[in-house]
This record gives sequence, C-alpha cells and structure tokens, in this order.
Amino acid sequence: MKLLKKILIGLAALIGIALIVAFFVKKEYSVVREIVINKPKQEVFDYLKPLKNQNNWTTWTSMDPAMKQVFSGTDGEIGAVSKWTSKVVGNGEQEIKKITNGERIDNELRFEGASPSPAYFITESVSENQTKVKWGMSGTFDYPMNLMLIFMDMEKMIGVEYEKSLQNLKGVLEK
Repeated sequence: MKLLKKILIGLAALIGIALIVAFFVKKEYSVVREIVINKPKQEVFDYLKPLKNQNNWTTWTSMDPAMKQVFSGTDGEIGAVSKWTSKVVGNGEQEIKKITNGERIDNELRFEGASPSPAYFITESVSENQTKVKWGMSGTFDYPMNLMLIFMDMEKMIGVEYEKSLQNLKGVLEK
C-alpha cells in the first residue's frame, strides 16, 4: 500500500510539474515557405484558387491514395470547402475564407481535435513570366496541449512537406 501511495504521489508531482512548465511554453507556431515559378502571376494565382487542384501537387494527398474527399460550395470561391478523411493524414477540412484577386488566398484548416489554423497563399511578380508563391500556416495549441510543442518541431514537420509540395506545384505549372 505504501508503494502505491508513493507511485501516486510521484505521478501527481510529474503531472503538476508538466502543467507548470506548460505555462511557460509557447502556444503559437508559424511555417512559411516560398518558391519561384516560371509562369505569369495571374496564371499561378488562378491555379492556386481551386481546392481540387491541390490534389495534383500537395504531398498529403499522395500519402494516402485511399483518402476520401468531399467538396462543397463553388470551388475557387469564398466558402468552398474540401473535407477529407484519412487513416494516414487524419481527418479535417479546409475552407476558403478570403480572396484578394491575383494577390492572396486565405484558408482555414480545421483538423479533428485541434484549434483552427489560418493558412494562406501569396503570389508576387518577380518578372513578367516569374511568380513567387508564399505558402504559410500558423496555429495555436491551447494550454496544456502546448506542452507538445516542446517535442514537436512544427517548422520542420510541416515545412518539409511545404517544400516538397511547392516543388510539385512548380513541376505541374511549368510543364
């Protein structure tokens, strides 16, 4: 009985320490990657708008060929939603929240069991036939789940996939 009591006290102490540490751990993360594509800005922007086009270049869709997707709304317009279920990449949805024509697309990513994460694409002319695409995402982990950010490098985890995906986008558009 004394051993059980010591184990419970030790466990309570560990949980208490973890909860205290969580007060001092950041809650936000942000990831941004960019690439230059040899196509005019409007052509690149028009390709980025429809959510269905992401199936042609993002790494997440290729990770799970059995992923189920449902699209609602008018694709490429505010309010359009792509919803997916996957045993590999998880369940969630993406909604187009705002479009600044030729410049920026703002989306909201909603993953099952997590806070919504804003994401965006920005297109900038480098020259008449070159466009810089910036792809960014940010999010928060509420207390005490923010403790996971000590062990999860979101910059690395998401950034690597953004880099691969942007290379794929470049390949698709420059064909």
